[in-house]
Amino acid sequence: MQNRPKNFIKRFVLFLVTSFILSSMFIFPEMTIADHIDSELVQSTSATKEIQKIFPYAVPAPKKNNEEEPIRNLQDVKVIPGGQSIGVQLETKGVLVVGHHLVNGNKGDISPGEKAKINVGDVIVKINGEQIKEMNDIKSYVEEAGKSKKMMDVTVKRGKDTIDTKLEPVLDEKEKQYKIGLYIRDSAAGIGTMTFYDPVSGKYGALGHVISDMDTKKPIEIEDGSIVHSSVTSIEKGDNGIPGEKQARFEEADHRIGSIKRNTDYGIFGVLEKEIDHEKYNKPFPVALSHEVEEGPAKILTVINGEEIEEFDIEIVSSVPQNNPSTKGMVIQITDPKLLKETGGIVQGMSGSPIIQNGKVIGAVTHVFVNDPTSGYGVHIEWMLQDADIIPHRDEKQKVA
Repeated sequence: MQNRPKNFIKRFVLFLVTSFILSSMFIFPEMTIADHIDSELVQSTSATKEIQKIFPYAVPAPKKNNEEEPIRNLQDVKVIPGGQSIGVQLETKGVLVVGHHLVNGNKGDISPGEKAKINVGDVIVKINGEQIKEMNDIKSYVEEAGKSKKMMDVTVKRGKDTIDTKLEPVLDEKEKQYKIGLYIRDSAAGIGTMTFYDPVSGKYGALGHVISDMDTKKPIEIEDGSIVHSSVTSIEKGDNGIPGEKQARFEEADHRIGSIKRNTDYGIFGVLEKEIDHEKYNKPFPVALSHEVEEGPAKILTVINGEEIEEFDIEIVSSVPQNNPSTKGMVIQITDPKLLKETGGIVQGMSGSPIIQNGKVIGAVTHVFVNDPTSGYGVHIEWMLQDADIIPHRDEKQKVA
């Protein structure tokens, strides 16, 4: 018994060293966002009857202190595991700047946007004091300012800072149009995997990691978004140094099955608005605390063909009990012969695939190691439940205490 603490310390140190070495060799199977520049939520506890139509196992938890959402401990939470392939469609808060370009003006080539010190990754939120929500909102301001030879008052969000600047459009001598020398985008799309949904509130979590813009590599701040049904059409197998990828098609936003209200380090979160099917796992499962996760066999749920959710064997190589949120809680390895044959291991689009062990949902697949696509990282389920607002954050628990 006296050797157990020492053995745990050895395993913990080994995990940290392994993580440090491998961290230089992995990439995130994050949803890189396609360029889509051309292109009422279900109330949770306040609409119990409607939710129970969608989620037959929903049992309303008692409210406390007249709060809209009941406070639940992790031990009281049961979720229905996901595994479904989903299409993700996002609308940004404002218009995202993804690049600069030169405008051929009468005084030579210049980028007015760059001259105004608007950076890649900035989000244009206001012009002349008026809210900007989409790209089409900008065109009329540029044309008006150009013809009247006036500056535009532009407000951009840069991280947590809000910055005001002045921007003067320039007439392109070739195209005879006023331009600002910025490449911009107001929406994005991709695919991922559903991790879980809560039959009490209808809230869900997916992906297990943040969605970043493919050009700026920065997290996308969302105004609104939708998840829709998705069907996997083919798999590009992963190999050493080259991650694989799911190819899929998905429905338009008017066929959405849920909202997206948050995009965090631990995934995307919102509320389901339509029932989603799960042939094998259609009853709620308990969830595991990080210290309950064991090294050894486990399973993941994911789709590799069409919309069929399949169960595959994996090994939990290492797991560290965590008191604070971290995106890398487990090292996992794919051991299932069929999955290895079809995908080569963990592939992009598999992010969010739920991990189940000993009859509990313990987390989700999040990363793949570039030099070993059979292995990667997983995130503990607790941190996703926090960001889904299903359980309180640990600092909130401490304040209540």
